[in-house]
Amino acid sequence: MLEAGDYFVHPLRERDIRELSLVPRGDDVDGAVPTNVETPPLALGGDVEPRAAAWQRLDVFDFDFCPLADGHCADHTRPEGRRPNNAVGRYQNALALPGRSPDYRGTPVTDKREYTGDYQDKTLYLPGPTEVREDVIDAMAEPMFGHRMDRMTDLYTTIVEDTREFLDTDDDVIVLTASGTEFWEATTLNLVEDRLLVPTSGSFSERQANVAERLGKDVDRLTYEWGQAVKPDDVRAQLEETDGGYDVVAMVMNETSTGVRNPVEEIGDVVAEYPDTLFVVDAISCLGGDYVDIDAHGIDAIFTSTQKAFAMPPGLAVCTVSEDAYDREVESESASWYGGFQRCLDYYDRKGQTHSTPAIPLMLAYRTQMKHMLEESHEQRDQRHREMAEYTREWAREHFGLFAEEGYRSQTVTCVENTQGIDVAETIEAVSEEYDMVFSNGYGDIAEDTFRIGHMGEHTVESVKELTDAIEDAAGL
Repeated sequence: MLEAGDYFVHPLRERDIRELSLVPRGDDVDGAVPTNVETPPLALGGDVEPRAAAWQRLDVFDFDFCPLADGHCADHTRPEGRRPNNAVGRYQNALALPGRSPDYRGTPVTDKREYTGDYQDKTLYLPGPTEVREDVIDAMAEPMFGHRMDRMTDLYTTIVEDTREFLDTDDDVIVLTASGTEFWEATTLNLVEDRLLVPTSGSFSERQANVAERLGKDVDRLTYEWGQAVKPDDVRAQLEETDGGYDVVAMVMNETSTGVRNPVEEIGDVVAEYPDTLFVVDAISCLGGDYVDIDAHGIDAIFTSTQKAFAMPPGLAVCTVSEDAYDREVESESASWYGGFQRCLDYYDRKGQTHSTPAIPLMLAYRTQMKHMLEESHEQRDQRHREMAEYTREWAREHFGLFAEEGYRSQTVTCVENTQGIDVAETIEAVSEEYDMVFSNGYGDIAEDTFRIGHMGEHTVESVKELTDAIEDAAGL
């Protein structure tokens, strides 16, 4: 009988263990060897072969549900008299990233800070969230209704079909209550059986690759310096030279950390020459403000978050799904549960609703804003964003520099190179306090070397000019 404190071996499916380093978590694992089983296949430190098992400690474990299996696990049952507990112990995630320290969590340092509601409103020029219309905010205050009522069917079918019309695609559309990050995971789980190619040129494309690795997939990176764009010929060369091919090429269209806009149209045309490889695009910080012809360039899944160029409140994620992507998931052995294409789309076809309870107030806001977007049209919205980007770049050239590669600059976020050496944090604070406007510092390793201006959503050239005037004044330019 397994008892609290014992270790056990759990068999994993082959695709779950491929190339993984499965490292147990906790503060007492150095040199630990379980005494009630055979020598563990896990070596702490040094080179480690792919495992066929993961170690877990039974400190607090739900014997009714094993986190390493899809559903109820026949290998582990709850001992008599032991109550079920949904909390899993310190070794709950045996699929830990390679090299993660056993005591990675450390000591919490965040104290409660009571939200008072007594805050000055600020105009947002961030790479997201961005400004939201008042009537869109007001739409969230409608009386609540049930997510299985006919009223919900009317709401959800409206936002799905309006989105399809706005994006001008014949592909299916999913709107989920989630961050756009959900579709990093879902597209990987749904479409990648073994291997994918991820071009990386900034923080978010690197994170996309990391997510796929964390999910147990083999990831080949096509790596560029930050600020450089992914080149179609490089993708072609990688596809031609790689034995066995790729299930998916997955890439970021708009690299928010660097202000680079990658040429997904040309890359999609290249990937289309390889019929067994699907093309997945993260367009989180640009879709709705930078037109892309989804169907013409073979994009099998493209996704975004509503708080970016859609200019809606945060909390919803949108993804288009091609017929090939849907079929790939149907034929696969497993897929995402929450973001599974078949689950989401079949439920929509049958009932016109989401398979799980959605954030209804956010969908009411979505409906109102999408009507505005349709009225403006995707083409006109694209043109307005293009004009804002051109103005911001010209201003940056006059006073600073541009970090992104020439010819590959974002239409929704400008990454300004801090050639004058201003104190970025101090300038952001001054603009916030004196003008009630907020823009963003640089990201990661280039935090003080750059700053970023989000010109997306409902902004105009005139409103962006108000910000750049404020920056000039605060920085003494």
